[in-house]
Amino acid sequence: MDIISELFALADEKYAEFQAKLTPTVDKELFIGVRVPEVRKLAKTIYKAGEYEDFLKDLPHKYYDENMLHGLIISEIKDYDKALEEVDRFLPYVDNWAVCDIMSPKVFKKHKDDLIEQIIRWSKSELVYTSRFGVEMLMSHYLDEDFKAEYLEIPAKVKLDGYYAKMMVAWFYATALAKQWDATLPYIEKQKLEPWTHNKTIQKAKESYRITPEQKEYLQSLKVKKQ
Repeated sequence: MDIISELFALADEKYAEFQAKLTPTVDKELFIGVRVPEVRKLAKTIYKAGEYEDFLKDLPHKYYDENMLHGLIISEIKDYDKALEEVDRFLPYVDNWAVCDIMSPKVFKKHKDDLIEQIIRWSKSELVYTSRFGVEMLMSHYLDEDFKAEYLEIPAKVKLDGYYAKMMVAWFYATALAKQWDATLPYIEKQKLEPWTHNKTIQKAKESYRITPEQKEYLQSLKVKKQ
């Protein structure tokens, strides 16, 4: 299968322009313009056909859409060790939030005892999108029945200055406030996050329908002046 030809056959020029505006870290000339549902469908087809090995090894890719496809193919892999290997191979090449966030291997749900160790490793990375991916996986898998208060320390230790790393940390704590209010609130009350992330967490939490008006009012009182 000629994957590049398959992607260009699905190109939408206006959508490419739209995606380029949402993803400013990627050169606009590198957007083919394939809509996400179409990329998902293609990823499933390629995975079921078993025609993905060479594509996953052919890094770096040129086009944004190739990277989206890559992340979605990895998400289909049913063997945990194989999925982990491919995630680790791909993460150093991820250069934008959209590709980072779309990659979520389904098999991870079945291996949470081991996955938490990988999340700690990823979150400590000096690469913005590797760290972001680690925090995203923590948010996706460990804020419900597998939650432990100690996991809240993991994002607090992320010290990267990159906007997309800090934004994910804020998103994590806002979600944690919605799902695990009592355990998470001290991180805001005691100002354990740096000022920008602290205030962004409050902003995101106030946008959540899962947080009560009274909780939102209290959070607003905890905003800090940026230093």
